[in-house]
Amino acid sequence: MALTLLRHTTPAVAPGTCYGRTDLALADSFEAEAARVIAGLPEVAHVVTSPLGRCLRLAERIAEARGLRAEVEPLWTEMDFGRWEGVPWAELPRDELDAWAADFYGARPHGGESVAELRDRVAAGLARLPAEPVVVVTHMGTIKAALHLAGQTGAWDHTVAFGTAVPVPRGAAVR
Repeated sequence: MALTLLRHTTPAVAPGTCYGRTDLALADSFEAEAARVIAGLPEVAHVVTSPLGRCLRLAERIAEARGLRAEVEPLWTEMDFGRWEGVPWAELPRDELDAWAADFYGARPHGGESVAELRDRVAAGLARLPAEPVVVVTHMGTIKAALHLAGQTGAWDHTVAFGTAVPVPRGAAVR
């Protein structure tokens, strides 16, 4: 019943850019990153992926290497940052960032998805996973939400590097 969440490889976007549901291309380093990721993954019976290309491409590569099929699950899509999408974090309106910090779970100053909505969507995604060992190719926001739901202290502050696999305990108390 192993669950591994895997952040996609490096996207072709300027560092410091806010992106969530934006479907970005991958960096030229994809082939090398994918080979490293595949070599380090545990045995899995299922490959589940966000529909965004930066995840789907890696999931398809993993599935091919393991003789499996990548299963697209929209519940694993990154958070929708609304009008913040594509804007450098340093250029976001200070009052909107302050509103988000003041009501981390409920605020939607960008017009997109709230953190609570992301958390609830990821909970539904976790509930739909098969019992057999699975790798989910996804995004940092969804990984943070899953770690939070598994009871990990400081999950929302957790940083996950591109192409990094994060084991998640199954059966932990879901919040």
